[in-house]
Amino acid sequence: MPTSPHAIEAEALVKRYRTGRRTPPVEALRGLSFEVATGSVFGLLGPNGAGKSTTTKILTTLALPTSGTARVAGADVVRDAAAVRTRIGYVSQGTSTDPLLTVRENLELAARLRGVGRADAAGRAGRLIDEFALAEHVERPAGKLSGGTRRRLDVAAALVHAPSVLFLDEPTTGLDPESRAAMWGEIRRLAGQESLTVVLTTHYLEEADRLADRVMIVDHGAKVVEGTPQALKADLAGDGVRVELFEPDADRVRRAAASVPLLRDVVVEVSGPTGSLNARAADGSAVLAPLIQALDAAGVAFGAASVSGPTLDDVYLHHVGHSFGGAHPTEGAAA
Repeated sequence: MPTSPHAIEAEALVKRYRTGRRTPPVEALRGLSFEVATGSVFGLLGPNGAGKSTTTKILTTLALPTSGTARVAGADVVRDAAAVRTRIGYVSQGTSTDPLLTVRENLELAARLRGVGRADAAGRAGRLIDEFALAEHVERPAGKLSGGTRRRLDVAAALVHAPSVLFLDEPTTGLDPESRAAMWGEIRRLAGQESLTVVLTTHYLEEADRLADRVMIVDHGAKVVEGTPQALKADLAGDGVRVELFEPDADRVRRAAASVPLLRDVVVEVSGPTGSLNARAADGSAVLAPLIQALDAAGVAFGAASVSGPTLDDVYLHHVGHSFGGAHPTEGAAA
């Protein structure tokens, strides 16, 4: 297998889906290009419908691009799809292990399905049982495991054939905080071993911030911004200011915010009876009191107010125009 500084190289990926004869095709990807360094953790971020799943499906040979090219672990995803499949591991959002088979049986079966011989499969299963702290559950059916333990089993099964690239699709969705923290530890450990490249799609920006060497935010099938979490946050000078709103009148909120000097990048989001005001300022603490006074004078009902240093949520808000997973801004909300 040829060596390359990049485990993944995608160029001008386009994917269109036809939904009917008389309706125009849906463009899920619009010329997406990026590279992923070998041995790194790459965070792929975006809301539902942004193109994350389509990108992952193309890179794992589960879908064909309409146009554009992609290479994974040195192999073209279209012309050499079989080779790609031997070099990758994939953990989907749902569990991929058989609930009736034991932990050991699941791992040995996963290895055998990947073409590993019987004796070698048993050896690899044993090593992964130790590495993923599954020894005390080894004879339990997968369906009887806790959510966090079964998720560890899913990841172990994806690694049983020693891939060079591992795709993790929302690996901690539905896990409790303790199990999520344990999974973060496993991902960090994996990324530090044998130059394994990890592609992580997640709805948790804190997860990407802690784990990813680089992140790419996609929206409507196109790249919005890419870089290291540290660099992207550093580009946002000053503090983030957030105020929770009740039954907000967006125009009234914007007028109140406009009266506060030094407040910038104001975005008002409304979702039913609640909403939020998000903004930035060189010194968030200095503008918070005047902002609260302006909202109070305008008759705006509000709740918690906070000031924080730059986060990936602030990066997303700045580049996309609405918070990650939150309501879209009302028309004209950005100031």
